[in-house]
Amino acid sequence: MRDYSSDYKSTLSAVSATEAPLVLLEIYHSSLTEPVRVVNDNIDLTSNGDLFIACEFRCILPDDYESQLPKAQLAVDNVGRDLMYWIETSNGGKGSTVRFMQVMRSRPDVVEWEITMNLYNVNCTMQEITADLGFDNLFSKPAIRVQYRPDNSNGIF
Repeated sequence: MRDYSSDYKSTLSAVSATEAPLVLLEIYHSSLTEPVRVVNDNIDLTSNGDLFIACEFRCILPDDYESQLPKAQLAVDNVGRDLMYWIETSNGGKGSTVRFMQVMRSRPDVVEWEITMNLYNVNCTMQEITADLGFDNLFSKPAIRVQYRPDNSNGIF
């Protein structure tokens, strides 16, 4: 159960709210000197001392199904060379993490919801750049580094 503020809860349940939650996006990668920060709006926003540049993007926020890992999708219009240059030089953004946050414009320093996910499967067309977001499936990885099996430790068997 998430602990939302009462103002956020009333905004989400209102039929015609005075404002809507904004989605903030931060992209982290070792080749970036500081994270890319954008807000899904047409006006810049400062939240917790960081400036988020207005840039409309489409995102499907992570689902919350019990039997699977959360997945999300991100799409941004392919409008600038800077983003394409970064994608090309970073091998498709390999090793990047993306942090989503939801805030209200009236209280931008109160983060109501956030999640950080890994960036995968970046695809670029002339019109848009899309990416899948998710987590490493730790349940499919071995729990120990060295396993003793007949093929690598035949003296034990």
